[in-house]
Amino acid sequence: MILGIGNDLVDVRRIERTIERFGDRFLDRVFTEAERRRAERRSAAGPHSPRAATYAKRFAAKEACAKALGTGLNKGVYWRDMGVVNLPGGRPTLALTGGALERLRQITPPGMVAEIHLTLTDELPIAQAIVLISAVPAPQP
Repeated sequence: MILGIGNDLVDVRRIERTIERFGDRFLDRVFTEAERRRAERRSAAGPHSPRAATYAKRFAAKEACAKALGTGLNKGVYWRDMGVVNLPGGRPTLALTGGALERLRQITPPGMVAEIHLTLTDELPIAQAIVLISAVPAPQP
């Protein structure tokens, strides 16, 4: 059962300019520590740097997730409540905390477990994320 779908496109240049202008103030407000560690391992050299593209994809993922939750970035859902993490095989997903996790619990029907599916891509200068939140029957004891 599909609970929500969200999609977002971000111009990598916009994220680059925002980082240049606001630096850590922007990064601390929007990204989790794990996201920052991953992005900071990438090169910051040149236009549309791999570092900026990494941040842009994660920014798009948060926007897409907020849409899939049906709240946008309000109703207690904040940027850092949604963090892109990679599963052991490398596949990205979202770890939710705070208001985002609470909203996920609200939209998940009784007896079901929510699953978050995330895809990230870029074709510079654009980064894209698509989030699909589904519910599957909870495992029986």
